[in-house]
Amino acid sequence: MEHIALSVIIPVLNEADNLPALMENMKSQQGVQIEIIIGDGGSIDGSQQIAEAEGGLWVKAERGRGKQMNAAAAQAKGEFLLFLHADSTICDPYLFVNALSHLKQEMERQDKSDMAGHFQLRFLRTMSKNNFAYRYLEEKSALNRQNTTNGDQGFLMSRRYFEKLGGYDGSLPYLEDQELAERVRRDGTWITLPGQLQTSARRFESEGFFRRYILMSIMMGCFDLGITTFFEKASSVYQPQQNTERLRLTPFFKVCWQIMIHELGFTGTVRFWYELGKYIRPNSWQLFFLWDVAFGKVDGDGKYPCLRFHDRFVKPALDFRIFDALTGLLSFLWIMIALPIFFGVQELLNKKIDSIE
Repeated sequence: MEHIALSVIIPVLNEADNLPALMENMKSQQGVQIEIIIGDGGSIDGSQQIAEAEGGLWVKAERGRGKQMNAAAAQAKGEFLLFLHADSTICDPYLFVNALSHLKQEMERQDKSDMAGHFQLRFLRTMSKNNFAYRYLEEKSALNRQNTTNGDQGFLMSRRYFEKLGGYDGSLPYLEDQELAERVRRDGTWITLPGQLQTSARRFESEGFFRRYILMSIMMGCFDLGITTFFEKASSVYQPQQNTERLRLTPFFKVCWQIMIHELGFTGTVRFWYELGKYIRPNSWQLFFLWDVAFGKVDGDGKYPCLRFHDRFVKPALDFRIFDALTGLLSFLWIMIALPIFFGVQELLNKKIDSIE
């Protein structure tokens, strides 16, 4: 497959430190004609000069990754669109052409045009901590299960399908990638593309891996249940990626309590945690997948035996309302009682230490 037109869409906001390497990576891609379109949300650090010097088309848009990618995609001329984050790294010069070839073959084999692909992730780290946790996320990124697909993995699809989907939801301040991913999962088909896409672990490292993961879980739960006021109220304490530091979770827990007390009320809160339990309970597969990853359990056909055991036996055994309610109760005790106390004390101690120093 040669000289296929591919439009690469990259949302940026002050990414001068990352753009040169990514632009250089894309110049080395073989067998594909690349059009690079940068959707800018108001950069002031020289990102525009870097992108345009390498032949990128600079498109100014209202700030917000969804809006920026929609604006950039509207200028695309390629038959296929690849949405990448600016901190991505591409090591294989045939990554794009192999991905395009695989996607087109699967579209023909399955006789489906409503199909999108993503890469498996590898994290680029500057610290050697949490090795297993990163490996677990990397392995999980190759799956095509609910809420396992995000923009760091790169989204590849035909321009026709992207337009049919209606693009990204520009009203979302973040999680626009997960929202689009779940729309594809409902209405189309996801496939895992050959090769790997490397991404920076800077947010995990600067904020703290488990703090970041906890916040992501809270955000995904609120998002899935339609508690949009969480994102509105939390926007003042949610930092852009370039400005991140050690993450303080206490402000986010306070937002959750405010929503429960002032907006949901007692009945609404009970209903919310039941629905959250209903959302979390099917994710019990992750515990079994964790075991597979920890002990390297992969069958000869590439399947995970513990995960397969869950899907065949455990999942149907837990598919009852009582388990939804129990999961919701345990989640409330953990997320709204145990974690706030733990991180509240920890952050208070850190504050006192900082004041002494």
